[in-house]
Amino acid sequence: QVQLVESGGGLVPAGGSLRLSCAASGRTFSVYAMGWFRQAPGKEREFVAAIRWNGGYRQYADSVKGRFTISRDTAKNAASLQMNSLKPEDTAVYYCAADRRLEWSTAPNEYDYWGQGTQVTVSS
Repeated sequence: QVQLVESGGGLVPAGGSLRLSCAASGRTFSVYAMGWFRQAPGKEREFVAAIRWNGGYRQYADSVKGRFTISRDTAKNAASLQMNSLKPEDTAVYYCAADRRLEWSTAPNEYDYWGQGTQVTVSS
């Protein structure tokens, strides 16, 4: 099992920045990739960004490319999401997730472990 705990959400004006953190514990050696997903009210959970635990390959959703940066610190068993130039449409609950399968994926149902989520609200 892998436990994930997110932090860093909050209320920010449009154009502002936030940094989300995800602390992982448990069987972290089994993690293949870490991802960030988000879910706005009335919408399905969607992919935001992902990073391979070893090697650091990254992928971003088109909607956040150039504004968000995902990173990981393997020594600290942590991942983070730096969000700049935030827009009201970025408002959602953001979830950290871990994938232990040895195949790259951006589909939420391919991720095995999830955090509890942290609210990000961007005011216009």
